Amino acid sequence: MSRVLKGCLVLLSLAAGHAGAIPTATVTKPIAIPADDAAIAYDVNVRGQVAAVVEDSDGRRRAVMFEKGEVTNLGSLGGDYSEARAINRSGQVVGAAQDADGRWRAFIYDRPGGMRDVGTLGGPGSFGTAINDAGHVAGYADNLDGDYRAFLYTGSGALADLGTLGGKISYAAGVNNAGQVVGTAALPSNYRHAFIWDAKRGMVDLGTLGGRSSSATAINDAGVVVGASETSDRRWRAFLHDGTRMVDLGALIGYGSSYATDINNAGHVVGTVLIGDERRSFVWRDGVMTVHRGGKGLHLINSINDVEQVIGATYNRKLEAATMRSTAVPVVDKGGTKFLLAVFVTLAAAATLVLYRRRYRGMDINNVAFI
Repeated sequence: MSRVLKGCLVLLSLAAGHAGAIPTATVTKPIAIPADDAAIAYDVNVRGQVAAVVEDSDGRRRAVMFEKGEVTNLGSLGGDYSEARAINRSGQVVGAAQDADGRWRAFIYDRPGGMRDVGTLGGPGSFGTAINDAGHVAGYADNLDGDYRAFLYTGSGALADLGTLGGKISYAAGVNNAGQVVGTAALPSNYRHAFIWDAKRGMVDLGTLGGRSSSATAINDAGVVVGASETSDRRWRAFLHDGTRMVDLGALIGYGSSYATDINNAGHVVGTVLIGDERRSFVWRDGVMTVHRGGKGLHLINSINDVEQVIGATYNRKLEAATMRSTAVPVVDKGGTKFLLAVFVTLAAAATLVLYRRRYRGMDINNVAFI
């Protein structure tokens, strides 16, 4: 895989004993791609259309949409690389693509108009991370000072800079149909906190679970936010913020570092947990925490839609885009299989981790790091 996919340990897994072993094939469903290609699915809408990234044997990445067994290449902005991150109900996709000069620019794609550059905040680059059903795009972009800022683009005019929490940088990771945006922003101390933004209140600090930093990754239409926060003992835990308080979902797991990546309108949360060098995926649904052991569920878990499809990738010598149901029963792993950390470093997916810790300068997609 390329340096982008190499550099990012995406987040990680959970242990729990579950009875009723079933074949792995009934848990996840792979999405067909060319035999030599790798793929990661990032988002799925209620129609089953999937926004994904495919990497060929030469390491070239391209934004695609999967639909009913068909793969649609979303095109380019003049460069060789593109990344899809989110898709809305009508099939509009957002992400970023290189232009002819190699700069990464946020795009919006639909079938009638193809791929279109949405601009920047005055600097050279931008990256689209989320889109709502009205076609409003959230993401982050360089400003004239060389700092990246969370933005909201409503389809006309310039990108709106959503500000910070007193520091220099911010980035947006999710937007709902009420126009609320969530993400991560720097404090004057340079620590970063999860935020929620709306047109009435501006940017609001969601706090932490007792630690120094937190990061929000998604929001549903009821305004419930998910993400990850450091705790007072310097661990990372998945959280849910219900509008008044931050709830520690990681405590339901009881060990490992957990990260929530998405929430649907039923309030069901998905994410991953890291236990040492092992990755597992989790679904928190109707008050019950379910964990899929390493190699038995989705290796990466990125999104859940309103018809309970969970999307991400499995790993079998390469990353393969795949789906599973949120109600899938975990496979019992009698052998205690673990993945080596070296495999993670080599093949983990970059943009899932855009949601957790980025230090882009000039929006160089190859310079991703954790907060």
